[in-house]
Amino acid sequence: MSAPTSLNARVALNQGPEIPWLGLGVFQSPPGRATRDAVGWALETGYRLIDTAAMYGNESDVGAAVRSSGLPRDEVFVTTKLWHTDHGFEPALAAGRTSLDRLGLGPIDLYLIHWPRAKSPEERLGTWRALEKLQREGLCRSIGVSNYTIRHLEELRTHSEVLPAVNQVEFHPYVYDPALLEYCAKHGIRLEAYSPLTRGRNLDDATIQAIARAHHHSPAQILLRWGLQHGVVEIPKSVHRERIEENARVFDFALAPDEVARLDGLATGRHISWDPTDIP
Repeated sequence: MSAPTSLNARVALNQGPEIPWLGLGVFQSPPGRATRDAVGWALETGYRLIDTAAMYGNESDVGAAVRSSGLPRDEVFVTTKLWHTDHGFEPALAAGRTSLDRLGLGPIDLYLIHWPRAKSPEERLGTWRALEKLQREGLCRSIGVSNYTIRHLEELRTHSEVLPAVNQVEFHPYVYDPALLEYCAKHGIRLEAYSPLTRGRNLDDATIQAIARAHHHSPAQILLRWGLQHGVVEIPKSVHRERIEENARVFDFALAPDEVARLDGLATGRHISWDPTDIP
């Protein structure tokens, strides 16, 4: 698949509406004006994907910003997530309906299980059954997971006829996981990257800096372009207007194959966020 060529570009999921390739994440965006401003600036810039979660505490602010934008509801793709303390069929149903109310936008475009940590695999599967029910009831258009390893995805694939539309994971050159990328592609699951900019920790890496100079783009833009060329949807987070705008300017250049390979070679497997590997 060729990389997208504009901020307007979307890609089909195995269920529900098409998802924009690039969006805004609001993890650690403070509730209130900071989140509302960030979402508003992103929508003004042309972003049409906003990613929040119950755990972030800012769902209501995301909803308010989308409503105040004046954009038609079906133009903005909104994702939220169920936290691991709400695993289980009944708790998950209640959590989904609560998120729906907080957002105040009608059906959620994509509802994710935020984290595979549960009391048991059976409880985790009960959560998925709840998401299926919410989807059947029209409360969410597509359902998926986050922080799932291949093992967790296999558990779900062998016990459900509905495969996740998305698996949202930490994904950047330092946790580049070609096996997970290949698995998701094989089964029609779209991989989505959170923390694609490594939370800024690796922007001074010599390899990234050299490639950035060669393309007259910022290190952050290089990391985002790398993910897009791997066929990954990305949700960089920022509460600064200039960075939100900068992150959108990644469609006017392309990395050469050898540059992609050099970035691939930075992989260490060390997460800057949660590592779900050992979750049973």
